[in-house]
Amino acid sequence: MSRIGRKPVGLPDKVKIAVDGAHVCVEGPLGKLEQTLPLGLTVDVADGLAKVNPPPQINRTNKGFLGLGRALLANMVEGVTKGYERKLIITGVGYRANLSGDVLTLQLGFSHDVIVKVPQGVKCDVDKGQTKLKFSGIDKQVVGNIAARVRNFKLAEPYKGKGITYEGEVIRRKVGKAGDK
Repeated sequence: MSRIGRKPVGLPDKVKIAVDGAHVCVEGPLGKLEQTLPLGLTVDVADGLAKVNPPPQINRTNKGFLGLGRALLANMVEGVTKGYERKLIITGVGYRANLSGDVLTLQLGFSHDVIVKVPQGVKCDVDKGQTKLKFSGIDKQVVGNIAARVRNFKLAEPYKGKGITYEGEVIRRKVGKAGDK
């Protein structure tokens, strides 16, 4: 059985959790999240701790559900208390981003602008230099998904490093043709 799945999730004072079968609703200072846990999992809440219980009959198909369910619950609790953020850096001459309302316009060296609609519940910030993006929100999946989608429009290439990278991501650089001599 999963070691992570057996650890209880600590609930801060301002977090309220409601369990209805496999449906879990977590409400905190930043907002409210709902999630349906995988089949067979149940959640017990007592003394400021939430414990995910495994399915009654463990087999090959549901063996990994305990760790998954505990991770989903822990991410929901952290999301409504602290929130999540992903930062992107745009590198390249003429590469930039503009934000108007909830529409993000990226100029990435293509013949056209790339237009991305920022999902509801995610806040996007663009710095003055138009080269740094920050996505923040309470749902870890949605924040990570929009950041990954934007990054995939122009992955950083290894020769000049032009493209979009996560903050702190290291691009392995290659030597060009002239460096071979």
